[in-house]
Amino acid sequence: MLDWKIGVECELLAPRGLTRRDYAERLAADCGGSVRRVLFPQSEPSLVPGTPVFYNLVLGFDVYDTSGQRIARCVDDLTIQADLDREAPSRPGWFRVLSDDARLLRLLERHGDPDAALDVLLDPVGELFGTSPTTDDGTIYRLADASNASLMLAATLPGERERPCELISEPISSDHRATLKRLLAPAHGLGFLVPQEAAVHIHFDAVRIRHAPVFRRLVKLVSRFGPELRQLVETNLRCVRLGPPPAGLAAIVDAPDFNGLDWQTVLARLSEIEFSKYVDFNLLNVVADVPGKATLEVRILPGSMDSDLIIDQACLFAAILDHCRQPDAAAAEFAEAGQFAAFIAALDFEPDAKNRWTERLSALPPIEISRPSRLQRLAQRLSSGSDR
Repeated sequence: MLDWKIGVECELLAPRGLTRRDYAERLAADCGGSVRRVLFPQSEPSLVPGTPVFYNLVLGFDVYDTSGQRIARCVDDLTIQADLDREAPSRPGWFRVLSDDARLLRLLERHGDPDAALDVLLDPVGELFGTSPTTDDGTIYRLADASNASLMLAATLPGERERPCELISEPISSDHRATLKRLLAPAHGLGFLVPQEAAVHIHFDAVRIRHAPVFRRLVKLVSRFGPELRQLVETNLRCVRLGPPPAGLAAIVDAPDFNGLDWQTVLARLSEIEFSKYVDFNLLNVVADVPGKATLEVRILPGSMDSDLIIDQACLFAAILDHCRQPDAAAAEFAEAGQFAAFIAALDFEPDAKNRWTERLSALPPIEISRPSRLQRLAQRLSSGSDR
């Protein structure tokens, strides 16, 4: 039985003619709830010299149940590109906001009106600087300060950018399969697709991981068995925001006294490491104190709308985390010996899910360890430490 609190993110694509708003409205109708339009933060690597990351506010739609509790978000995902027609006309009322300073976007996220027209969208930040946005053609509005230094841009969306839909669940503590099935029902009912670059990300509550021995075992396992885990879950090779653990992390957790450290001392030692979100196993919010984001994120799962498969994946990684929490050193010893099949066999989790993973493992060919592509390495380098 899965007893971890998890959050699930599924990258999907609306059929032509529909948008992520249609998904949100169908989900709200199914539960008798409501939809609220929001500005949602995202980041993307930049090739502009001196500006490694651009920050964005994209249009999203929050879904609330009858009690007023948010159950999910439907937002854009900027990595979804291949299936979109860039020559399609922009849809009226759809836009994004771009800046090289995330702090300014957080101001607009908090004080802006996501229902505002493009020509007044940036006004709340402009008022703080005593300036107003300007435009040449009515499709891009630039806000600058009194010295004409750019602050942010608001622009209509290019073709079909309203079609990508990243479904983000609220934390799920129980009835994981039934809950995820309900959240994904609109994807099936409306004919949504799994895009070419899609992934599923599962967040696990990090509170249970914030202990030196547990953290050490986890680092050793994902460092040693990363390629095997990728092969087992069939990671989508078109995903570019992936990569190995940060350099120097293994040396820190291998220190002879590491297991005896309290968590604050662990954090002090890890402060020299530059953690990135865009790796196979995102430890950034395990070690960062960001309210509401204390999670370990598993990012190697392929895109899917199959709720049973996704929960089976959650069971697998929950079992790995539970193994890391055992008081003995078994997890680290398996990693040091390179015994992946024996490690999977030693895991304790839901029998049906375990049987499926064991059968999958037995059918795999010998592991072929591939190096990240140049694009993957570039995305990881540019995005390192950019988004908490």
